Amino acid sequence: MHNYEYKLERFLTHPSQPTTAVPTDADTLFAPRALYQQVAEKLREQIFARQLEPGSWIDEQKLAADYGISRTPLREALKVLAVEGLVTMKVRRGAYVTEMSTDDVRQVYRLLGLLESDAAAEVAEHATEAHIAELRALHEALESQVSQRDAFFDTNELFHHRLLQIAGNRWRQQIVGDLRKVMKLNRHHSLFKSGRLAESLAEHRAVMAALEARNGTEAARLMRAHFDNGLAAATV
Repeated sequence: MHNYEYKLERFLTHPSQPTTAVPTDADTLFAPRALYQQVAEKLREQIFARQLEPGSWIDEQKLAADYGISRTPLREALKVLAVEGLVTMKVRRGAYVTEMSTDDVRQVYRLLGLLESDAAAEVAEHATEAHIAELRALHEALESQVSQRDAFFDTNELFHHRLLQIAGNRWRQQIVGDLRKVMKLNRHHSLFKSGRLAESLAEHRAVMAALEARNGTEAARLMRAHFDNGLAAATV
């Protein structure tokens, strides 16, 4: 189970608990994963935490020693991250953390806007009242976290992930999931900009209202605008 999926499940079953909680050893006892998958997750965490900076060379020998593993599972993990776009493999030079150009950022935001606006329209027109209530609960959490950037970032991701789940196209979910991972590589992510959290919340509020009004056209327009504004903030 991906960490964001675990967080979403925790939110839906225990909405009063922080969404930043992660599985304990007991939680994962009966869900063993291949070693390379565990290594891939550790590398993702280090990349997202900027412990491995965009553009930096990945020292396989040092990491293998740090993790206490051979280089074989590490290389398998790097292949996984390369498919996701987080790592770039260069012939005879090794692996590097992917560095996002301005054009990369524009392309990612454009695709996210297209895919998630389409999902928003479908949810507005076809979701059950229970599904809309779940999104409302996530939005209310966002309202209370506007002064807490990390918590807001987490819940924002959960909201978008749940919207896509409800829309129900697994291929779209997979594409968006990979695009959102790549988006975290951007040094100037839109939510990092001063004042952007409040702007993003206002945009979410409008999207939520359109979803509750069952207005698919308006929900799609507002979601597209949400990503257009995010792009503008991320490329300043």
